[in-house]
Amino acid sequence: MSETELVLRSTRVITPEGTRAATVAVARGTITAVLPYDAPVPEGARLEDFGDDVLLPGLVDTHVHVNDPGRTEWEGFWTATRAAAAGGITTLVDMPLNSLPPTTTVDHLRVKQDVARPKAHIDVGFWGGALPDNVKDLRPLHEAGVFGFKAFLSPSGVDEFPHLDQEQLARSLAEIAGFGGLLIVHAEDPHHLAAAPQQGGPKYAHFLASRPRDAEDTAIAALVAQARRLDARVHILHLSSGDALPLIRAARAEGVRVTVETCPHYLTLTAEEVPDGASEFKCCPPIREAANQDLLWQALADGTIDCVVTDHSPSTADLKTDDFATAWGGISGLQLSLAAVWTAARERGHSLADVVRWMSTRTSELAGLDRKGAIEAGRDADFAVLAPDETFTVDPAALQHRNRVTAYAGRTLSGVVKSTWLRGTRIYADGEFTDPQGQLLTRTP
Repeated sequence: MSETELVLRSTRVITPEGTRAATVAVARGTITAVLPYDAPVPEGARLEDFGDDVLLPGLVDTHVHVNDPGRTEWEGFWTATRAAAAGGITTLVDMPLNSLPPTTTVDHLRVKQDVARPKAHIDVGFWGGALPDNVKDLRPLHEAGVFGFKAFLSPSGVDEFPHLDQEQLARSLAEIAGFGGLLIVHAEDPHHLAAAPQQGGPKYAHFLASRPRDAEDTAIAALVAQARRLDARVHILHLSSGDALPLIRAARAEGVRVTVETCPHYLTLTAEEVPDGASEFKCCPPIREAANQDLLWQALADGTIDCVVTDHSPSTADLKTDDFATAWGGISGLQLSLAAVWTAARERGHSLADVVRWMSTRTSELAGLDRKGAIEAGRDADFAVLAPDETFTVDPAALQHRNRVTAYAGRTLSGVVKSTWLRGTRIYADGEFTDPQGQLLTRTP
């Protein structure tokens, strides 16, 4: 303890062993000990006492579209990482699209890293992309430190990131399995989407019918079959269809290496409440009915769904037209994800420790970030300080996102982030930010 520089104290600290009153010692950006609440403060160390506010590990969001460079007017590393910090997120992993260039070669990765480095308020890592024509680039990207590879099984919405057909999926997955990598997949079947009614216009019911559950279910079944055949590791992105859960449970029971995420908007918003023309609620796959949402919560509770991530996918406001067929599909959620999930979770009898498991521990495990995701010795001193019983009403003007369009506008949420800490430095408190302190992360070999 003689080297301790900082001591954080709270009556409620969420640790792997449970929530308890504790004192957390920090030296050189690392947690060195989790001690009893009344442990003495070493001489020369600074004490931060948070009273009854909850000290939890900084959240890790492994599904974020920063869009920088190339579509920086949609978002950007400066604004996205500020929004994340304000929401208690201390690490994000950036998707390989919708930036220009996409992260599909090592050269493109270097471009994105150079852009991100001076702007990152939190730690940032990168996914690579698997395209029909870049199998040769997958191993070099893996060796350059990407955390895995994103693929679409249906059109992505941007021309520079085409989807994989089943033959291309098999080829990419075999290559990735050969070096022990991870493929993360947007699983919707293009044939089922093409066969669905495509009416367009402002009615949400028409949009929902255009992205049926069976498109997800069919694509997931095909992905699981490929993973089983190749003994490959795969991850299902932004699951919205509760109908796919029995298939996933069965696959896991037989040893298929498949993990699953869902998103705050699927857990907190329902199709029944989406107003016609309100394309701030548009995402793909779509927000579904309340009964389907209940299935997702049950799967979180029993561990079928591993983690919760934002799929933060913003655009400029003009692309959010009142025609659901042509409006950009994506929901901005970085700053609000913790509060949104906690608000719904507590109503269903879950604890903050559950939320930490879904949004920090398991996301860290997914990406192999073994220094993140828990308050224990040897981990980075990344924290969020939360007043879980305080509420606020979402005001778009108060968001740090570049484009302040949100499906949560006007909603009252529980859980106010008082401060956010990165490697022992307070990077956000009471609406104020430090200069960028984030580091660029690469996969641990």
